[in-house]
Amino acid sequence: MARRIILGYGGVLLGVVITAFGVSFFLIPAKIAAGGVSGLATVIYHLARFPAGVTMLLLNVPLFILSWRVLGSMFGAKTLFGTIALSLFVDLFNRLAVPMTGDLLLAAIYGGVFSGIGLGIAFRSGGSTGGTDMAAQLLARYFPTSVGQALLIVDGVVILLAGAAFGLELAMYALIAVFISTKTIDVVQEGQNYAKACLIISNHPEQIGQAIMRQLERGVTSLDGKGFYTQQGKEVLLVIVSRMEIGSIKRIVAEIDSRAFVIIHDVHEVLGEGFRRLPDNP
Repeated sequence: MARRIILGYGGVLLGVVITAFGVSFFLIPAKIAAGGVSGLATVIYHLARFPAGVTMLLLNVPLFILSWRVLGSMFGAKTLFGTIALSLFVDLFNRLAVPMTGDLLLAAIYGGVFSGIGLGIAFRSGGSTGGTDMAAQLLARYFPTSVGQALLIVDGVVILLAGAAFGLELAMYALIAVFISTKTIDVVQEGQNYAKACLIISNHPEQIGQAIMRQLERGVTSLDGKGFYTQQGKEVLLVIVSRMEIGSIKRIVAEIDSRAFVIIHDVHEVLGEGFRRLPDNP
């Protein structure tokens, strides 16, 4: 239990540090307000020279209290820890920060990448940095909208404010940073498309399954299916392989049954035997 707690909070802290680095060294110096509380803090920092980290804390703490009272304990200790730690590290890095690039596009790209990596790590560790998540949950609670739509609304309002404060061009760069950050979070959370799932429908499932297990040493799962037109039962084979093994799968199937039907699609993350082990602290 102690190890799980240490790993959980350690993961949130690592994510916070990486996020703060992206915000302080790339987004704030370039006046790119990439949505959320950090984006609003960026606008206030450049207009009033008020510390961005303090602004984030002043905005997040009331949101956290209100979310706790309205939504319950879904925003727990790790979220509070991540919220406070992010504010502290943003101001610490702002004191040290020298702009890493004068190119706005590079600032948007790298700011989005670092922010996305950090937030993804924090989410995988069971924490959060508050802000936009809490505001979206509250908005969805009181208005007829989904959390995803509420998230877009909140970020959109912040980017519109940034556009009014800094100009349309910087608002467009902010949209790039938000998009990249969101996609990076997905990669960190779900993994890259490093594996493929194959569904094989054939009149010779036993031979194909045996050949795959023998030649590739991959497990094969047999699923019950039925042709809708013929109403005949069909055995469907499911096998997960690496990208490098796709050619071998096609060759094996073609040699045994050239009329087989094969579906191949991306798999973001595979946990278990033959791939990565299940994490102790998911």
